[in-house]
Amino acid sequence: MNHRTPDHFSSHDLKIGIIGCGYVGLPLALSFAGKGHHVLGFDTDPAKVEKLNRGESYIKHISAAGISKHVHSSHFSSTTDFARLRDMDAVLICVPTPLDERRDPDLSFVEQTALAIAPHLQREQLIVLESTTYPGTTEELVLPILERSGLRCPIQRNEQTAAAPDFYLAFSPEREDPGNKHFGLAQIPKVVGGVNSASGQAAANLYSQIVARVVPVSSTRTAEMTKLLENIFRCVNIALVNELKLLCQRMGMDVWEVIDSAATKPFGFMPFYPGPGLGGHCIPVDPYYLSWKAREYDFATRFIELAGEINTSMPYHVTDAVANALNEHRKSLKGARVLLLGVSYKKDIDDLRESPSLKLMQLLIERGAKLDYNDPFFPSLHKMRHYDYSHMRSVDINPQSLASYDCILIATDHSSYDYEQIVGSAKLVVDSRNATRDVQNNRDKVVHC
Repeated sequence: MNHRTPDHFSSHDLKIGIIGCGYVGLPLALSFAGKGHHVLGFDTDPAKVEKLNRGESYIKHISAAGISKHVHSSHFSSTTDFARLRDMDAVLICVPTPLDERRDPDLSFVEQTALAIAPHLQREQLIVLESTTYPGTTEELVLPILERSGLRCPIQRNEQTAAAPDFYLAFSPEREDPGNKHFGLAQIPKVVGGVNSASGQAAANLYSQIVARVVPVSSTRTAEMTKLLENIFRCVNIALVNELKLLCQRMGMDVWEVIDSAATKPFGFMPFYPGPGLGGHCIPVDPYYLSWKAREYDFATRFIELAGEINTSMPYHVTDAVANALNEHRKSLKGARVLLLGVSYKKDIDDLRESPSLKLMQLLIERGAKLDYNDPFFPSLHKMRHYDYSHMRSVDINPQSLASYDCILIATDHSSYDYEQIVGSAKLVVDSRNATRDVQNNRDKVVHC
């Protein structure tokens, strides 16, 4: 094996391991395979591995043809055998970092992955954590586990003459936005921070092969905080418009009209839009990661925690809106037939992670609604960490079926829905996304919430 200096990771025939072949790991794997590297995906789910090795996709926006091409060229394959990590030049960690029942960080996936790497860690391998987490995770959790191998990667800042580390360790936050047709992985700048300068340079050299721009930062902690800032910025602003939505409703105003008119200002304003709650793999989670870590420093992130509270309350507000709308129709929520449209966390994607629809379904069922759902991306649901809707199947929608429900709740505004037909056929529509804004007829049936 050649001596792997940081410059080695600029080479065009590397062996790259991706741990976690989901919404983050799989696009990353295919990007490196597309540049001629030999990529091996690692996953604990044998069914996923078998599908990938057959050239099949389980993510809607990633085509089977794209996977199959790289499988047939031998540039991409998958395995459940973590012993094969020893053969890799670089290993990228793309595993979930959810919250537990108390909304504290659950780093069990990261910890177990580091424990799986350590016995197979090789001298001069590059390990990069991509999973969103609090500042300090790479240095305080991952590094000590990897150093159980006997190899060392000293934490050093801006050193010029330090000895080369035994292996390289960096953090580079994923910035995937599923369903975004304008910004894919290659167009999004990649922030990279190393435990030491050699590690940062090695990671920067690797990622520069698949992205248009690498943004080096001084440490893994800076890179970790960068990702949190990006998503907390969105969380706080979404909380602001959610609170303004509640105020506008009480004042008899249309908050979407207010936002659209404010957005005509060519400077100093960025539009954010209200909804039934936050979803996705980062924005609902990241504020709690930082708040949890801040307590270690006797610092209360009151502003951030308040934003989290407002966004977490939105499914309860929407459920109350359904109950109130039914009450206006002389109908109780208990025993009412309710059809929820859209279970993914945002429009036109097959992603359920932290979807507010899942909480809405729980609240409606707890209050006695006879609930069905429709989502073109989810013909059926599976058991999840906090919810089990595995008995439910997406129902067909047509004018007759829509008319049979006491209320239609628009939770996700998929483009494929015919909102004119939905409003025209339904007895009552509760719209949490302003999806019916262009519907001209039967507007008296629509309640915005």
